[in-house]
Amino acid sequence: MSGLLNVASRALVANQTVLQTTGNNIANVNTPGYSRQSAVLQTVAGQFSGSGYIGKGVDVVTIQRNYSEFLVRQSTLAGATSAGDTARADKLRQLEGIFPGGASALGASVSDMLNAFSDVANAPTDLTARTVALTRVGETASRMRSASQSLDDLQTGVTQEITQKIDAINSLAKSIADVNDRIAKAQGTGQTPNDLMDQREQLVRELNQYIQTSSIAATDGTVGIFIGGSQALVLGNSAAELAVSSDDFNDPLKTKLVITRTGQSVTMDESRLGGGEVPGLLRFQNNDLVEGRNLLGRLTLAISTSMNDQHRLGLDLDGNVGGDLFTPTVFGSGNVMVPSAPATVNTGGAALSLGISDVTQFAASDYEVLFSTASSGSITRRSDNTSTAFDFGTTNPVIIDGLSLTWDGVAAGAGDRFLIKPFSTSASNIAAEFSTPRALAVASPVVGKMGTSNTGSLQLASLRARTNPPAVETTNTPVVLTFTGPNSFTRDDEIPPNTTTFAYTSGQTIEGTTPASSPLSEWSLVLQGSPKAGDTFTVFGIKDAANNNGINLTLNSGNAAAMINLRDTAMFDGSALTDGYASMISQIGIRTQSANYSASVSSSIAANLEEDRTGVSGVNLDEEAAKLLQFQQAYQASAKVIQIAQSIFDTLIQTLSR
Repeated sequence: MSGLLNVASRALVANQTVLQTTGNNIANVNTPGYSRQSAVLQTVAGQFSGSGYIGKGVDVVTIQRNYSEFLVRQSTLAGATSAGDTARADKLRQLEGIFPGGASALGASVSDMLNAFSDVANAPTDLTARTVALTRVGETASRMRSASQSLDDLQTGVTQEITQKIDAINSLAKSIADVNDRIAKAQGTGQTPNDLMDQREQLVRELNQYIQTSSIAATDGTVGIFIGGSQALVLGNSAAELAVSSDDFNDPLKTKLVITRTGQSVTMDESRLGGGEVPGLLRFQNNDLVEGRNLLGRLTLAISTSMNDQHRLGLDLDGNVGGDLFTPTVFGSGNVMVPSAPATVNTGGAALSLGISDVTQFAASDYEVLFSTASSGSITRRSDNTSTAFDFGTTNPVIIDGLSLTWDGVAAGAGDRFLIKPFSTSASNIAAEFSTPRALAVASPVVGKMGTSNTGSLQLASLRARTNPPAVETTNTPVVLTFTGPNSFTRDDEIPPNTTTFAYTSGQTIEGTTPASSPLSEWSLVLQGSPKAGDTFTVFGIKDAANNNGINLTLNSGNAAAMINLRDTAMFDGSALTDGYASMISQIGIRTQSANYSASVSSSIAANLEEDRTGVSGVNLDEEAAKLLQFQQAYQASAKVIQIAQSIFDTLIQTLSR
């Protein structure tokens, strides 16, 4: 009889445990990170008798978590990738919003500014038209500054967000270390602490939303958490600490991660950080935002420099040489940076300075200069990692992508580096330089005239000054081109004059300086048509009263026409100046579109893998409800067995007591 009671009691306890476990599953159906638990039952070894082995009931072996280590790892990794892609895509959409299209955009203001010079060209003495042109210059500068300020605001926001998320990483790392400690202590019971395991798994999952991790289990039940491939964030019950730092050049626009453990700090390689919001934000800040800033800076520097250069080649209403329309760019230490980290400082005394060679050749990029000898090495364009060899000992300055790098002649140490940032601050302080309508220099300092006895079809297409004042003005010596036929001409500015015959084709550019001529006459001329022998064309200074046939410089608009023609200049990767803004937003748009696609794909993959994980670990209420009914009946049956056994026992006792 005692055997029957023992079997029934075991069954009652087992079924009660199963019911309690099922109830616990139902209670935690919405608890983040909870893994469905199951009571593992095992038959108690039977007792041998002459009639065979008699069963002795059932025992609860353990309470088991239902989870797949493989699915957990895959889901966590996919979640980290999705978080990183989404964080970067969100910021790229904000970057894209800084450069809108339409009438209020920067591109429209550039077009409006250049178009305003058309009205000035048509009426050079109209002060209203001149005022409108200067207003358009001011509006363009204002929109450039506004875009730059928006980039600065975005930069500040991203930096603050990275700092906040790193604080969250450090907090989670400490929590994981604490749970590790509690799990290690609980391992002594011989049973797995399911709730602590769930808690740690959830903390690791949350941590991977910020930064991708890998884990290695230890024999004491703890797990080591690693980031960046091999840097230990958590080992046992101790956690390292993450912080932000500047790069080797102390570039204020870039951020690096530093991990510190037991007093030792290591700067982490961004390319090995993997997924997570922090690496996603770092990639945006250190790459996407840098490109956006360089694109804006290149646009600003190219337009302001070309407009200033052309304006200085003109004369204002009072005959004065034109000044700057925009604040001129002055390159300083913020544009040429040297390493500041103690382990990577330069050992030589070389210094570099930056200048502009050709605005039409600009590439939107930073550059890193690496010396391999005292005066030679390589320059790497950071946007595409293209390297170009240089030797200042042979060529100084070195020209690259329209930029001029000048070496001071002091020997560099092997391995010395410089970071060149030509465009990062170009739009920060841009402004209209003056606001006096009379000072707008729209007259050309050089003009030309056809010979009065010409018989051919020769016509003037364009005449531009290369210097101001030109030599033909300072010397009051006109330059006469005399055609010896339809395909050749001579010049009287040669020394001696008219000694060389030059080839001529309609539409070709004739420069004011030729190898055989005086270097004083600097201008550029384009003639069209077919001349006859004896036809002439004369270039002279507009202020040359003795030769200009009474031309009034106030009525001349040659320089205004030259400024209008800038809009068609191939300047931005082959695009015209007025297409520069469209090209810029196109590049940002393509990058944003690619990031959005990556975020969409990775989010879908993460959702599918999380669904697979919860299919194993999640609580299904229908399934748990069915278990309640099943084990409720088993519990009631066990209780009934005990009741019957108790009744039989009572009857037996009563019988024996008579």
